[in-house]
Parts: sequence; C-alpha cells; structure tokens
Amino acid sequence: MKLHELLSILNQEVPFHTAESWDNVGLLIGDKQSEVNGILTTLDCTLEVVEEAINQNINTIIAHHPLIFKGVKSITEDGGYGSILYRLIQNKMNLIALHTNLDVHPKGVNAMLADKIGLKHYEVLDRQATSYLKVQVFIPKANAKTFKDTLAEHGLATEGNYEYCFFNTDGEGQFKPVEKANPHIGQIGDIETVNELKIEFMIHSGQMTFVQQLIEDNHPYETPVYDFIPMKKMSQYGLGMIGELPETQSVESFVQSVKQALHMPSVRYIGDPKATIQRVAIIGGAGIGFENLAHQRGADLFITGDIKHHEALDAKTAGINLLDINHYSEYVMKEGLITLLEDWLAEAGATIPMKASSVHTDPYDYM
Repeated sequence: MKLHELLSILNQEVPFHTAESWDNVGLLIGDKQSEVNGILTTLDCTLEVVEEAINQNINTIIAHHPLIFKGVKSITEDGGYGSILYRLIQNKMNLIALHTNLDVHPKGVNAMLADKIGLKHYEVLDRQATSYLKVQVFIPKANAKTFKDTLAEHGLATEGNYEYCFFNTDGEGQFKPVEKANPHIGQIGDIETVNELKIEFMIHSGQMTFVQQLIEDNHPYETPVYDFIPMKKMSQYGLGMIGELPETQSVESFVQSVKQALHMPSVRYIGDPKATIQRVAIIGGAGIGFENLAHQRGADLFITGDIKHHEALDAKTAGINLLDINHYSEYVMKEGLITLLEDWLAEAGATIPMKASSVHTDPYDYM
C-alpha cells in the first residue's frame, strides 16, 4: 500500500480536521508515493523508537504525540529533536501523528482507557459541535448531473458511509445579459427564464476555497450563483468517556484496580477517601477543565493526568474527586490503534505488518 492510500484511510476513519486547531496531525515526515512496508505504533517518537523501527525494517511510524510541535531550529545529529528528525529523513521513513483527532474518536484513546479500567455502557463525555458549510448552487437542470458527477469525483457530497449526497430543488432562474456579457444561455438584452436546480450539499469549513474554485471551473454560467452557509451540528466525536463500573467500589479498591489494569506504579487521588465509586469519567492526557462537566453528569470520580496543585485544591474544595493517572497512561493507544488499523485496512483489502513499540517513553522514574 502506498503511503497516500494509508493517509486517505486514516483521514476517513480519524479525520484530521477533528483535531484541535493548535494541533499538528497527519503526515509530518515522509513521501506520499512510498510503499508502506510496516507500521510501528508509539505514544512518543523518540530516537529509541526510530531505531526500533529501523532494526525491524519498518518504514512507517504512527505516533500519538506529534514530534514536530514547537519550533525546531535545526536538524542535526547533535541531539535533541533535530537528531530524531535527521535519523527519520536519513532512513527515508514516514512519520504520522494522530493526536487530538484520536482523542476525540469514539473508539479512540479515551474509549481504550475506559475498556482497560472496566467501564461499561460508556459514552462520550463532551460531544463536539462540528462546524460545516452548506453549499447551494443554482444551475440549469440540463447541466446538473454532469456537475454533480464532477463534485462526487472530487470526493465531495459525502456523509459517513454515503456518497453522492445532494438535495435538489426545482425552480426557475431569470437573468438578462447586458453589454459585454457572454451568456451560456440567452441573448444580450433579453430576459431569459431557465429551468434550474438548486443543488445543496455539505462540506467541511476547510474545503471552501477548493469547492469555490471547482464550482467556478465547472459551472456552465459565466457568472455562477452559489452560497456558502455556516452551519453546526452535534457530531459523534468528542472528548472523554463517562460510564459505569459493574459494581460500586471503595476508593481504595478502585484505585488499586486502576493501577493494576494500567500497570502504573503510582497514582494520585484527590478528594474524599471514604467515597464510593460507580460512575466514572475519564480523559487521557491532560483533561483538567472538564472535571465540573464530569461532576454535573453524575461522575463519582474524574480520571485524568497532569493535575497541578491549585487545580487539585480547587477540585477538593468543590467536592469533586479526581484521580491523576499520569499523561503516560495514554500508552494504551499503541495496542488499541493496531486493533483499529486491522479493521480499517481489512475493509480496504490491505494487509500491512504492524507492531506496537516496546519502547517505554515515560520520562519519569518512580522512586
């Protein structure tokens, strides 16, 4: 499979546009025409991970955390992030990042964590409101099918597993060509009435310029009439999961089960040590800011990582129980992503050798 084909599958299943605006996802390094001979999944792309891929003759790494995020001032062998980039480029390797778009995926990192700690009947904690554009194009009925075919050939007018998603409204268009006009239909100075269709379809906000050019290039009229209308809808994507434990547990019992499930040497609990836990919300990585939403939705405990002192104190004062499981807990995506990739590639009729990195990238030593 070519790299561009893999990227197309990833963009369909874990859309890059669902990542946060500050994020850096998709292809970071690589040649889209290269053949993918294997995939290594990792939480972080460190030099040790790159060497692991090279030693196993794997040319494509999919990492959760983007390697190219802050400004990189040099790419040399002298150390730092530049040395990792240098090694990747030197060995003609591909690096892909699936970060916040994998976080908000309904089967992504937070669903993987929910499964690991034994949550049942879980659902998205904070569903995203997706911005999109409704496009309206007015076109002679005789030209409508060819025009829609062109749009569809460029991957437009798709919704989920459906293609060619248009809404058509019959109507009459009127215009009078004047002076230097070069009309497709009608004569200079005459009012013309044409049987037209109003064609409606939806696009992502980032596709506006591309679609506008496509309309201009393929519409029969000298001056096509079209509209882009901003819209919003609730998506299936969103941050975090909230669900139930099979039975109520004490804080001590539940914390020990989490440590065992995630193979964590230590965690930090904030809140009432005598509380009972059954409804649990979780956001992997750094999810502080959503603890109040979790509490409002009835969570007995909110699990996340990277909780600072004052954030912990604020939550305890508000009567909200927290469990800090460290940012590295997101390592569950290494195996979890392989499971997802196997399904996605099977649907595309492709088989690629895949492996979860064995490199431990947690920067902390627990003493």
